[in-house]
Amino acid sequence: MQPKSLTTLVIKALEELKGLDIVTLTVKDVSTVTDVMIVCTGTSNRHVKSLAENVVQKVKAKKILPLGVEGAQDSEWILIDLGDVMVHVMQQRVRDYYGLEELWGRKKTPVKRGKK
Repeated sequence: MQPKSLTTLVIKALEELKGLDIVTLTVKDVSTVTDVMIVCTGTSNRHVKSLAENVVQKVKAKKILPLGVEGAQDSEWILIDLGDVMVHVMQQRVRDYYGLEELWGRKKTPVKRGKK
């Protein structure tokens, strides 16, 4: 699946469970690891875990197996490695602390709810 289609699939999965402040970061020009990072906030450990599980379920339904999922035990920050797309689902305090958007210094694209 192309990065753009995979990004759309992931965003829909996050929106489905009311993920907050979803942004995409295009990093293909500065990273050999991935093309796109998606950052999303969950309101609690349970919400973060549910958001991540929904993403994994939706991509597996499209026959895409994550290369890795890290952080599910604590569920403060769960990273889902989908190859061309990396998904970071975080609690707000963790997101504020690490500041991935600022760290990568990339143009972030906020996702508008309800946009198809």
